[in-house]
Amino acid sequence: MRPEALPAVVNADPVLRRWGRNLTTTLLLEVGSQSWLLRIHDGVMAEVRGGPFVMPSWIFALRADPAAWAEFVQPEPPPGRHDLFALIRHGKLHVEGDLHPFMSHLLWFKSAFAALRRTEIAA
Repeated sequence: MRPEALPAVVNADPVLRRWGRNLTTTLLLEVGSQSWLLRIHDGVMAEVRGGPFVMPSWIFALRADPAAWAEFVQPEPPPGRHDLFALIRHGKLHVEGDLHPFMSHLLWFKSAFAALRRTEIAA
């Protein structure tokens, strides 16, 4: 998993740029002990910064189980690990904070994080 690769992949996708044109937020992604702050402005992934952080400022957080996340980013994830909501349903992903940006742009987030699968293939 390389969230640092997301800006290049997401910003190059015209569909994601169009879907996220009204999305401006900062989110914290935690996978086990690793953490990243992702800053999104008008659908452009402006910054991905790796932690650890001291009192990071974020709108919402995605906290994932490391083993489940590793399965999620596989090119062909197993059932129950193929989607952000499947991870939530199985208790492997927790969403905290203001859920409005996440829920109002759900397809954008699902597609953006699924792009990690493409970066894993290319790596």
